[in-house]
Amino acid sequence: MRTTQLDAGVVRTDAPNGLTILTETMPALRSAAAGIWVRTASAHETADKMGVSHLLEHMVFKGTERRSAREIALALESRGGGLDAYTGRDHTAYQARVIDADLPLAFDVLTDLVRYPVLRDDDLAKERQVVIEEIAMVDDQPDDLVFDLHASTLWPSHSYGYRILGTRDTVAGLEGGDLRRVHGCYLPRHLVIAAAGNVDHDRTLELLASAGWFDLPPGPEARRVAVPGAGWHGERRIARDSSQVHLVIGTETFRYRDPRRQALSLISTIFGGGMSSRLFQRVREDLGLAYTVYAFQSFLQVSGVVGVYCGTQPPTAQRALDVIREELGRLARESLSASELASAKQQVKGQLVLALEAPLPRMYRIANQALFDEPYRPIDTVLAEIDAISADAVAEVAAEFYAPERQAVVWLGPVGQ
Repeated sequence: MRTTQLDAGVVRTDAPNGLTILTETMPALRSAAAGIWVRTASAHETADKMGVSHLLEHMVFKGTERRSAREIALALESRGGGLDAYTGRDHTAYQARVIDADLPLAFDVLTDLVRYPVLRDDDLAKERQVVIEEIAMVDDQPDDLVFDLHASTLWPSHSYGYRILGTRDTVAGLEGGDLRRVHGCYLPRHLVIAAAGNVDHDRTLELLASAGWFDLPPGPEARRVAVPGAGWHGERRIARDSSQVHLVIGTETFRYRDPRRQALSLISTIFGGGMSSRLFQRVREDLGLAYTVYAFQSFLQVSGVVGVYCGTQPPTAQRALDVIREELGRLARESLSASELASAKQQVKGQLVLALEAPLPRMYRIANQALFDEPYRPIDTVLAEIDAISADAVAEVAAEFYAPERQAVVWLGPVGQ
C-alpha cells in the first residue's frame, strides 16, 4: 500500500493490485457520499456493441449473489439514503449518499453491485426492452436528442460520437456474453473508489479490505481511446416535425488535463453561462428569439467539446443561428473585456466554492483527480490559478475555439421555413 496525504483531510491510497482509493474528511457533516468508478464506458465500445456499458450498468441492479433487485433498492433507501449510477463516455459510476453511520452499508451495497451481479438471461430480455424505452424517451425529447446528433456529427468515425444508450438495433442484439466481457474489466486496475463527508480514511481501507478488494487480481490493461483529432465542421439539418428548432453549435477542444481548461471555462461563463451572459442578453433579452440559450462544455479523457444550445421557433431559427454566429465571431476576434474577465473569474471561483459545500461534489472532485491522471491541487491553489489567468491566454483560447467557421452546427426541427 502507498498512502499519500494530499491535503488537509484528503488522503489517497494506491494498492498493489492497481486499486485507487481517495477520501476527503468533512468532520462537521453527518453524511457521506461514496462511489466506485470504472474506466470503461461508451468510448471503449465498438459500433456494433454500442450501449453495452450502459446496459450492464442497468443489469447490475437486477440482482447480485446476495441481494435481489428489491433488496438492492431497499438497502439504502429504507435508511433515508440513495443509490444511483450513470454511464458516461469515459467512465461508468456507481454512487451512494448516506448518513455517516451507514457508510459501511453503502460500501457493502456498492461492492455487491460492482463485483457480484448475477446477470441472468431472463433479466436481460426485460432490461433490453427497458433501455429501448429509454432510447425512445430521448428520441421524443429533441433538446436531449440534438446533443447525441451533434456528437455523432462532430465525431462521425470515433467512439466519442456513439450514443451512450446505444441504438434500438444494437441494444436488441446484445447478449449475456457481451455484458460479461465488459464486466471482466470491473477489476482493480480499472477502478477508483472515493468517499467524502464524515469519513475516515483508515476505516475506509478496513471496510474495503474486509470485502476482499485488495485480494483481487489487477485485471487486464485498460484499452486506450484514440485521440479523435479534428472534428467535422459544417452544418447538418435534420428535418423533424416539432414546434421548435433545436440548435447545437460546437466544436472539439482539448482533454480534461489540458491547462487551458480554466481559461475556456471563464469564456464559457461570460458567453453563455447565465442571465447576464452575452448570449442570453442578445438572443433572448434584446431580440426575443429564444427562451433557452446557453453555452456548454465537456472535457473528456482525450478530447472535449464546447458549444451553444438554443431552442427557438422555426420562423426565428435562422435569425437565431445567424446572431449566435455573429456573437461567436465577435468573441473570437475581441475576446473578453477586462471587466468581463474579472467578472468571469469571480463567477467561476464562487461557483466552485459553493459547489464544494456538499460531500457529493467533493467526492467527484477527488475521484476526477485519479480518473483523469491529474495532479491533486488544493482548492486555494485552484482559486489562485484562476486569478492568474491572463487576458492573452483567454484571447488565444477564444480565437482558436470560437471562430464560427470551426463549428459543427446541428439543426433539428422543421427545415425550410
